[in-house]
Amino acid sequence: MRPDATELGDARRRVEQLVRGMPGGDADSRSFEEPWELRAFAMAVAAYHEGHYEWSEFQLSLIESIRRWEEGEGGEPWSYYAHWLEALETVLAASGALSDSLALDERTRQVLTTPRNADHHHAHREPVAVSPATR
Repeated sequence: MRPDATELGDARRRVEQLVRGMPGGDADSRSFEEPWELRAFAMAVAAYHEGHYEWSEFQLSLIESIRRWEEGEGGEPWSYYAHWLEALETVLAASGALSDSLALDERTRQVLTTPRNADHHHAHREPVAVSPATR
């Protein structure tokens, strides 16, 4: 097994423990409405554990994002994890962990305008079968 696979598994287990410890994190209720919310949560935790920012910086950024929304600056419907993501982007940008936003925007446009089958030279009509992993 690759060492990075073990580290990834450990990171996933830490995030799962954090999620289970949150209000609504038990098996009978959902803490996250959409999959991207869990990804945003996990990214913030991972970036913190990697030392990209202090947790207090993230908290202050989250508070500021919510304050601006409350004052009507956002004009968007309420979404806690939208504020969470904005706070994450803010602290990562401040730490220099994010690329230049113009370059990122351009790359995003390229990806979004590329047809889904751009790398395929012909249609594949056969079903894809995946065998279970063997040990």
